[in-house]
Amino acid sequence: MKEPKTPGAWKIKAGLSIVGKKGMRELNKASKNAVAAQEKRLRSTLETNKDTVYGKEHNFAGILKAKTAEELFDLYQKNVPINDYENLRPYVERHKHGEADVLFPGKPKMYATTSGTTSEPKWVPITQQYYDEVYNAMNRLWFYTLLKNKPKAFDGPAISIVGKAIEGTAPDGTVFGSISGVSQRDIPNFMKPIHTAPADVFHISDYKARYYAIMRMGIARDVHLIITANPSTLIEMQSNANEFYDDYVEDIEKGTISQKFDIPDNIRAALQEKITPNPARAQELRDLKAKYGTVLPKHYWPNMQVVNIWMCGNTNVYFQKIKDSFPETSVFHEFSYFSSECRAGVVLKSNTKDTVMFGHKVYFEFIPEEEIGKENPKILQLNEVEKGQRYSVVVTTSSGFYRYNMNDLVEVTGFYNKFPTISFIQKVNGIVSMTGEKLHERQFIEAVHAAEKETKKPVKFFVGFADVGNSIYHFYYEFADQNTTHAEAEEFTRLVDKHMMEQNVEYESKRSSHRVLDPKTYLLKPESFETFKAKCIDLGYRDGQFKLNLLMQDEKRQKMFKELVK
Repeated sequence: MKEPKTPGAWKIKAGLSIVGKKGMRELNKASKNAVAAQEKRLRSTLETNKDTVYGKEHNFAGILKAKTAEELFDLYQKNVPINDYENLRPYVERHKHGEADVLFPGKPKMYATTSGTTSEPKWVPITQQYYDEVYNAMNRLWFYTLLKNKPKAFDGPAISIVGKAIEGTAPDGTVFGSISGVSQRDIPNFMKPIHTAPADVFHISDYKARYYAIMRMGIARDVHLIITANPSTLIEMQSNANEFYDDYVEDIEKGTISQKFDIPDNIRAALQEKITPNPARAQELRDLKAKYGTVLPKHYWPNMQVVNIWMCGNTNVYFQKIKDSFPETSVFHEFSYFSSECRAGVVLKSNTKDTVMFGHKVYFEFIPEEEIGKENPKILQLNEVEKGQRYSVVVTTSSGFYRYNMNDLVEVTGFYNKFPTISFIQKVNGIVSMTGEKLHERQFIEAVHAAEKETKKPVKFFVGFADVGNSIYHFYYEFADQNTTHAEAEEFTRLVDKHMMEQNVEYESKRSSHRVLDPKTYLLKPESFETFKAKCIDLGYRDGQFKLNLLMQDEKRQKMFKELVK
């Protein structure tokens, strides 16, 4: 299938080229002097916020009297502590209840809500300044990079998976929701025709119905671009396609949306407005199934140009499962290192994982890996980090997050002029330690992959949990071969255990002394991850925010996986 170019494709390319080139000129100029860029960024943030409650409490006006960049950075460290969200929560709560000028002048444009370390979610304030100079500016440059890497990326339609733009309001009436949803909502009008489905689709509460609607609208078109943060979402999309392929074909042929699915009438009507019967496409899809049996994205979207997802950290496990399902001519573009709290930069080239840190938009500090967890860790500036070294990132944003510890371990992969490029490794809390073994999630992942090679038994999904009370690890596997016996799975665990001991001397020591007992093995039912994720979405997680560490200490989640054991 090759449908005509998206109406106004030339406008999209022209518009993105204009704003993208402007953003690149700004980046190129700023990145030639990291110290000057960081000084300018920090001074601007302190000047804007010096008369706020937080600014007065932490002497922003006094810090600004610094004569040099080095003195400014030093005074900032001395006056402002490193924060986590719980340190800032009382200030955010004051904003939520209507108070202005607490963390920043006035009140926020919105809140992005996300899961926190406690039972209470994080309410991340997004100021208008931050939205304009970070999200808007970086989004334009990001789209420009997609165009630059694949000039035909916007010639056809796109599927973009985001959260609800507006989910509710804070006590003072300020809206909260998904920043990705708001960003999509606010794209220029000339770009809106590229989307296969209206934003209404993300308001379908039933998980399976939502994916059916997304895929029913998408598979009818010659999609050129997919944007979704988590590659596990691509797995969900393909699973839906496997299960309901014949329903898609019938709907596409008739111009309908199956009544099997719980889609509210108003949303169904909004979707129906974009649908017309397409018997030719329906027949094409029938022919694909007759030819291939299991029809993959590379079959029904042969002109795919770009798949924009996360590929770093533990998301790489899911990426490896889906990457071969797309055309060889398409490219994968790393979503870049960012979260609700901070968008740190943009990946400029496809098929790499290197985020260029935007030192002219965010003030950064770095805690070397060996200093993490110390009471007074060594702090480095943007110009002091080294290629090949790993750090925990501390950010200061124009949304009131001052010296905020992202709790993320990143590796410096190189430099763009004087700005470092980084790749996300794992959450710092991806390190589990029951008796001092400090077992890294990545060590567990590498051990499982090593066991796969030795046994020739591929694993579709796996996850591990630390049982601190009994000093034992529980390993759950869904093998590709569902006939794998428990005895074979236990032998697999023995190899995983062996490889973890080889990688981690502390783990080897604790295992040898029986301070950590032999790990336990569990066999999972088919589609265990998909079932788990669906339950989490039903409990209120957003698709884009859904993240699952593959090694953790979490009794609630372990209980959910125990229910999926054969």
